[in-house]
Amino acid sequence: MFAKDIGIDLGTASILVYVKGKGVVLREPSVVAMDKDKGTLLKVGTEAQQMLGRTPGNIVAIRPLREGVISDFDMTERMLKEFIRKAASFRLFKPRVVICVPSGITEVEERAVVDAGIQAGARRVFLIEEPLAAAIGAGIDITKPDGHMIVDIGGGTTDIAVISLGGIVESTSIKIAGDQFDEAIIKYIRRKHNVLIGERTAEEIKMQIGCVFPRPEEQTFEVKGRCLMTGLPRVFTVTSSEMIEAFEEVSTRILEAIHGVLERTPPELVADISTNGIVMTGGGSLVWGFDKLIESHTGIETHVADDAISCVAYGTGKSLEWVGDMQDGTMNISRRKQMNN
Repeated sequence: MFAKDIGIDLGTASILVYVKGKGVVLREPSVVAMDKDKGTLLKVGTEAQQMLGRTPGNIVAIRPLREGVISDFDMTERMLKEFIRKAASFRLFKPRVVICVPSGITEVEERAVVDAGIQAGARRVFLIEEPLAAAIGAGIDITKPDGHMIVDIGGGTTDIAVISLGGIVESTSIKIAGDQFDEAIIKYIRRKHNVLIGERTAEEIKMQIGCVFPRPEEQTFEVKGRCLMTGLPRVFTVTSSEMIEAFEEVSTRILEAIHGVLERTPPELVADISTNGIVMTGGGSLVWGFDKLIESHTGIETHVADDAISCVAYGTGKSLEWVGDMQDGTMNISRRKQMNN
């Protein structure tokens, strides 16, 4: 049987796999668990994530992607191989794979992603920049001479781009995103309450009561952690207004990056953006009130795309239709399309 083309959103926090003709078939955390003594892979994805912070000495659960790029090549390759195997099942021919990467990626990092894909069992690997994939997935027609602004807040990177005529006109990629929100919660609770909490607890707090703009009603969350004074377990309550304080630095950095991109954008496109609004995608955009915060600072209507977490995966999947036109696997789809136009 012929292999179907596959699109992969290679995220710092989670990996989504899109199979042509089927849609998103796999959505798992970017975590692997391995036995250090034997060097064997034990679990991948959801099962490995449950082991984070709970493993004995010989087992290590790690996230092989940090800040949008590969930090552990071997583990990334093994993880990709497992996900491609799950998604493609048995096929006679290897699939062609389109992988999504941050817009600020270097050539060395680009090559690492392509190599990891080939080693994991892909016949050819093509790359597409995250903001482009997010725009396609959000239903924007990127081929028109009309400016659109995308803010994609993932796990490791925030990609901000102005798109027109099928290409990126102005963009920036900062290593401030969902992971930094989690770190901000851990630091804030340590500083304010003298309690140490883990990454998973921080993630839960972020999802339940996290916000960057005042909520209509105050919300609370019961936190369990280790008291730094006594070393004993402690249970206490945090509020949503405390989260605004905890997230202030991270959200300000993202706002500054958006402002910087708007400053460098040609005036005609800025006029288009003020009409079309700003579209937010990625898991980080789901932090309550982010669209309201951006709107209050820029004066431009901002909205979060439908199914924001899957936008990049859907966009990567839709870009599979262009794969036949491409010759060079190391070249970004966006650049190839610009050269073809």
